[in-house]
Amino acid sequence: MTTEPRRFDNAKAAVAAITQLYESSTTRLREAFDAFTKGKDFQHRVRAYYPFLSVGTDTLPELDARTPFGFVADTGTYMTTLTRPDIFSRYLEEQIALLIKNTGAEVEVGESATPIPIHFALGEDYHAEGGLDYGRLAVMPQIFDVPDLTILDDRIANGSDVRSADGARPLALFTAPRIDLSLMRLKHYTGTSARHFQNFVIFTNYQFYIDEFVRLAQTILAKGDGGSLGSGYTAFVEPGNVVTEVEGQTSQTEPPGRHPPRLPQMPAYHLKRADDSGITMINIGVGPSNAKNISDHVAVLRPHAWLMLGHCAGLRNSQMLGDYVLAHAYLRQDQVLDADLPREVPVPALAEIQIAIERAVGRVTGLTGYDLKRVMRTGTVATVDDRNWELRPSTVQNLPFIQSRAIALDMESSTIAANGFRFRVPYGTLLCVSDKPLHGQLKLPGMADSFYRERVFQHLAIGLETMALLRDTDKRQLHSRKLRSFNEVAFQ
Repeated sequence: MTTEPRRFDNAKAAVAAITQLYESSTTRLREAFDAFTKGKDFQHRVRAYYPFLSVGTDTLPELDARTPFGFVADTGTYMTTLTRPDIFSRYLEEQIALLIKNTGAEVEVGESATPIPIHFALGEDYHAEGGLDYGRLAVMPQIFDVPDLTILDDRIANGSDVRSADGARPLALFTAPRIDLSLMRLKHYTGTSARHFQNFVIFTNYQFYIDEFVRLAQTILAKGDGGSLGSGYTAFVEPGNVVTEVEGQTSQTEPPGRHPPRLPQMPAYHLKRADDSGITMINIGVGPSNAKNISDHVAVLRPHAWLMLGHCAGLRNSQMLGDYVLAHAYLRQDQVLDADLPREVPVPALAEIQIAIERAVGRVTGLTGYDLKRVMRTGTVATVDDRNWELRPSTVQNLPFIQSRAIALDMESSTIAANGFRFRVPYGTLLCVSDKPLHGQLKLPGMADSFYRERVFQHLAIGLETMALLRDTDKRQLHSRKLRSFNEVAFQ
C-alpha cells in the first residue's frame, strides 16, 4: 500500500521517515520470502519500493562561492532513491541538512516507483537461492522483483543528465539499486560487511602491508591510543567480520564473526572510530581490473579520501630501491576505464592530498625541504595492463614513458585515481620503488624479500600518517570543487 509523501524542514526527521519506509518495505519482503521458502504459493506479485527523497526550488539563494556540495545547480526538481539507512543515516542527515539550508526549501520523502529486489531486501548475509529447489527457483522471479541491470549503471557519475519519468534531475551520484549491488559485492570480495568500512581508505597491492597494519591495529587497541594517528579507535575488523574491540570494552551488539577458511579475493581490514573516521585497508591484488572493481563499489560509501599505497618500477636510473614516488600526473594505459572516462580527460592532482602526503613523508622520515628529495620524487606515474610489459620491444614500450616524463610504473594507481576523479572521491598515490627493470634491476625473489623487510613498515606509517592529517582537514576543503562539474548533483 503506497503511503503519501511527507515534507520536512528538519534533516533528522526526514531520515527517520526514510528509515521507517525502508524497514517497513524490507520487512514485508522478508516475511513474504520466508513464507515462500516454506512452500506458500502466492497468487499475486509481492512488491515493495525504495524510499525517495526530493527537493524542488524555483529560486537559487546566494551561496558562498567556495561551497563544493550541498546545493542544486539550477531551479527545478531533484530526486534520488535511497537504501540502507542503517549504514547511511549519518551521511544522509548531513546532506539533507545542507540541502534544506542551501535551497531554503523543504524536502519530500515518500515511496518511489523503483521496486526493491528480493536479494537486496534480504541483505548481504543471506543467499536467496540457498535451500530452494529448481521448481521454487524458477517461480521466484514471478513472485519477487530481482536485480535489473538496465537500471544498475553509472550514467549519473559518468556525466549523463539522467532524469526520472516525471522529469526530476538526479540528487545523488548513485541510485538505491546501484548502491545495494555494491554493498553485496563488497561483502563478497572483501569478506567484511559494508557497515564496517571507514571514511579513509588505503588500497595496497601486497599482503605485507596488511600484515603490518594488523600488527599495528592490535597494538593500538591494546594500548587504547593511536599515537600520532590520534586516539578514539574503538575496534578492529578482519575478514569474516571478526571484531576485536579496545581492551576492556564490550559494546559489540552483533553476532561474533568467524575467520573464513580462506581469505577472500580482496580482503579488507578496518580500524574503526565511532564516527566512521577510521581507516580501512584493502589488499586489491595486482592489476587494473581489480582496482576498478573494488573502487567501483567502495565509491558508493562516499569516503572522504582514498590512497594507493603500493610498489612500482622506477623508470629513472637516479632512483634507488626504496625511494618514494608521489604521483602528480597519470599516464593511463590501463584501458579498463576508457569507456567510462576517456583517456583524453585529465586526472588532476589534488592539492590537499598532495600536501598531506608530503608532510607525512617528512614526519616519518625526519627529512624536510631539499633533503626530502633524496627519498621522494614527484612526477608522472604510468599504469599498464600487462605485468610483463618489459618484454615488449624497447622502441615500443619506452616512447610513451619518455614523452610523458614518467618516473614510475605500476598496474593500479592510475585506475584508482581515475575512478576517484570519476566518482568525486579525493584520491592520491604514494608508491615505493621495488625494481628498476629499464636499468638492469629486475624484481627477483632475493631482492624483493630484502626490500619488503626494510621498507614496508615506513611506507605504511606514511600512509597512515597521511590519513590522520586528512581527517583533520575540513571536509568542504577536502572534497575539492575540482572534482565537481558545473551541473553537479547536490550530495557529496
